[in-house]
Amino acid sequence: MSKKKKIIVLSCMIALLAATAAFNFILAGKTEEPAAQTANYFTSYRTERTSSRNEQILQLDAVIASEQADDKAVDEAIDMKLKLTSLMEKELLLENLIKAKGYEDAVVTIGSSSGNINVLVKDAEFEQDDAIAIYTILMDEADASPDKVKIIPVS
Repeated sequence: MSKKKKIIVLSCMIALLAATAAFNFILAGKTEEPAAQTANYFTSYRTERTSSRNEQILQLDAVIASEQADDKAVDEAIDMKLKLTSLMEKELLLENLIKAKGYEDAVVTIGSSSGNINVLVKDAEFEQDDAIAIYTILMDEADASPDKVKIIPVS
């Protein structure tokens, strides 16, 4: 199996592990107050996303530092790392812009290969105007098209 395939398989396994941990955390916290559950959800989601991304970066760094990797594999790992860090910066920017609009909390994820943007926003009284305001931010900052955006209110 080529190194690129190994990296892809390992990345998928880490993503599945992170999703499993997030679901476990969510299901284990069902006895808490609803407001605490929501706050924990956003915190947990960010923690899992950061952990998963850090693992991906470590794997890419290992390929980059490997003496056995050929130039093509190293170049691909560098490109993937640059793309991943760019996505992380864009997600953070979008989250902060959404919160600056007055929403209590928000989490943004951008698919690295699909370009899909998922926004989870904490708002008990979410309306169509809220979706338009958030989409405007996504369109301005991430050139998002409507078919690639999902905005999910969490109360």
